[in-house]
Amino acid sequence: MDIILGIKTADSVIIATSKAATRGISVLKANDDKTRQLTEKSLMAFTGESGDTVQFAEFIQANVQLYSMRENVELSSKAISSFVRNQLAQSLRSRKPYQVNVLIGGYDENKEIPTLNWIDYLGTNIELPYAAHGYAAFYTFSLLDRHYKPTMSTDEGLELLKQCIKELTTRMPIDFKGVYVKVVDKDGVKEIDF
Repeated sequence: MDIILGIKTADSVIIATSKAATRGISVLKANDDKTRQLTEKSLMAFTGESGDTVQFAEFIQANVQLYSMRENVELSSKAISSFVRNQLAQSLRSRKPYQVNVLIGGYDENKEIPTLNWIDYLGTNIELPYAAHGYAAFYTFSLLDRHYKPTMSTDEGLELLKQCIKELTTRMPIDFKGVYVKVVDKDGVKEIDF
């Protein structure tokens, strides 16, 4: 029942995740942050089986930081996405595969462009202008298809996100306790009071 949304604008990536941690129809926690900051300008949002998600997110975060310390270079969003995809693909061939779906938002300083990657539990990795995992995909893609523009500003992206959240609160049969919204741009990752 998790909601993970990502929108790439002309100068940033907006990531929204539901606050509720649920198990079946029960809300276990009302302020669960389903994101991890991987580098100064990259952010990973995740959803899936509760044990797998936290373990996998911490594993990725630790390995990205370890690589940065060893090589004295920060990984790009594209490199991080490839690493995450590779880890999910390898785990798929093990006895206990991770059941985790991921969105990776980042800002590439070299090209001065934001990137948004959609990665599923099967190891499929694709860069998209907007993406969603979970039930959010069913309810919001029609809005995103209709109103998304590649040249939109961050403020316009946040307005589109408000429309998506309104649609989710209207149509979803559960209370997902609101959303955490984080923006990744040239200045780094910041949380938006939404």
